[in-house]
Amino acid sequence: MLSVQGCDYFLSYNRVPWMQNAPIRSVLNVQMSGSETIEWPDLDVDLEIDSLRHPERYPLVIKRNALDYVGD
Repeated sequence: MLSVQGCDYFLSYNRVPWMQNAPIRSVLNVQMSGSETIEWPDLDVDLEIDSLRHPERYPLVIKRNALDYVGD
């Protein structure tokens, strides 16, 4: 659960998978970055508050390119 600007949001691991294996201290180190963005500096994660209000507008997409590949 995350309380922001008077509203409570449930963040499932499906929506924020990068937090699933993160240390608790890193997940709890959350702060506002401007008026509409939340950040977890230890995890290098930023979320727009609007994505919490309207998750259907922000599908999780992983874009792959040649630089993502690590060969054996």
